[in-house]
Amino acid sequence: MGGRPLPWKPNRWRHGRTNIYFRCCLARVREVDQERNRITTVSLCNDSFISEGEAAFYDGREYANGRLIDVQKGKITLPEIGGQAEAIAAAWTRLQGQKDWVSAYIGNESFDEIIFIGSGSSYYQAMIMAVSTRLWLGRRSVALPSSDILLLRKQSVAGAGRILLVGVSRSGESSEVIMALESVKELEGWTTCGITCYPSSRLGTMTKCLVSPLGQEASTVMTKSFSSMTFMMQAAIALVAGAGYLGQMETVKELAADIVQRSGTFAAKLAEENRFDKFIYLGMGAYYGVTQEACLKLKEMAYVWTESYGTLEFRHGPKSIVEPGTLVCLLVSEQTRAYELKVAEEMKGYGASILLLTAAKGGDTAFADEVFEIGAALLSDEARAVLYLPLLQYIGFYFALKCGVDPDHPRNLTQVVTI
Repeated sequence: MGGRPLPWKPNRWRHGRTNIYFRCCLARVREVDQERNRITTVSLCNDSFISEGEAAFYDGREYANGRLIDVQKGKITLPEIGGQAEAIAAAWTRLQGQKDWVSAYIGNESFDEIIFIGSGSSYYQAMIMAVSTRLWLGRRSVALPSSDILLLRKQSVAGAGRILLVGVSRSGESSEVIMALESVKELEGWTTCGITCYPSSRLGTMTKCLVSPLGQEASTVMTKSFSSMTFMMQAAIALVAGAGYLGQMETVKELAADIVQRSGTFAAKLAEENRFDKFIYLGMGAYYGVTQEACLKLKEMAYVWTESYGTLEFRHGPKSIVEPGTLVCLLVSEQTRAYELKVAEEMKGYGASILLLTAAKGGDTAFADEVFEIGAALLSDEARAVLYLPLLQYIGFYFALKCGVDPDHPRNLTQVVTI
C-alpha cells in the first residue's frame, strides 16, 4: 500500500497453524491448572468433601461438551444457606447415637474447665458454645482462638486442674486447630475432643468428635455447617443440663425451616430496596459471637465495610462512625432488651437505619426501620442464637449479588486455611 515490498512473502498457512497450535497449548495448560487446583482443594481435606456424583468443583466453574461455561452467581452458596433446617435435624438425629461422647466429655464433671477453640467462623461458634456451657451447666468455660493455645498457651490458660480442650472445625483440617490439639496431648491434665462435619478428616481421626453429617459444604463460606455444628454442641450441652434445655433445642429444630424460609424473603427485599455504606452488628452474650459471624459473612461474600460490637460497648467511642447510610443491625437479647433498644434508638437519632432481630415485636421496637421477628420468646437467648443465623447469612448473600460479587468465590479465601 505505497510502502516498500517485503523481501519475503509470509507463509500464512504456516504462521496461522503455529498460532492455532499455541492457542491450543495454552488452553490445555489452563485446563491442567484448573484440574490441579480442583484436586488440590479437595485433597486438602478428604474424599468426603466430594459430594454425590463427585460434583464438588470448588472454583465454581463447570464444563459442557468440553467447554467452560459461565455459572449463576451464588449457585453453590444459596442452597447451602437454604439447607440449614435439614442439617440441624440431621445433627439432632446423629447426637442421639453419640450420647457416649457427651457423657465422656461435656458431661464429665472431672474436668475443671472446658475450653472451646476454633479459627475464623469456628472461633465464633466456640463463643456461643462456651456461653451456653457456663449458663446451662454452671461450669467454667471459655472460647479462644486456636492460635492462642498453640502459641500463647501460658498467657491464655492458668494451667491448674484438668482441662478439656474442644477443637471446632468444619473441615477438620484447619492447621491451627490441629496443631493446638497436638501441642497439649502430652501435657498432664489435658484431654482433647472435637466437633466437625468430616469424620475422616485429621481432626476426626486424631480425637473423638461429634459429627454434623449434613453440615458438609462445597462453598467456601460457612453457613449450614456453622448453624448445624453450633446447634449440635448446644444440644449436647442441653443433654447434660436436663430436660428443660433439651426441650428448648428440640423446639429450635422444629422452628428452623420456617425461619430459613422467612429469612430469605426478608433479606432479598432488604437488599433490593436499600443501599448502605456501612454495616454495624450489635449483640451481647451468645449473640456477640453471632454478630461476629454476621460481620464476617458480609465481608467474605460482599467485600463491604462492616464491624461488630457488644451493644453497650458501641456507645463508648465507636458510635462516632454512625451517619446516614449506616445500617445498625441489633440482635436483641430478651435479658438485656430495654438497655439494647435504647442504644439502637440513639443510633437512629444519628441518622442510622435500624434493623432489629428479636423474639417479639412490641411498642418498644416501633422506632426501627425494619424488624424481623424470630418468635420463640419463651426460649432462652442462648437456645435462640442459631435461629438468628439464616437472616444474617442471607443478608451477606443478597448484598453480594447487589454489588455484583459472586458469593461462591470470595476473594483471597479458600475453604481450608493451612499454615
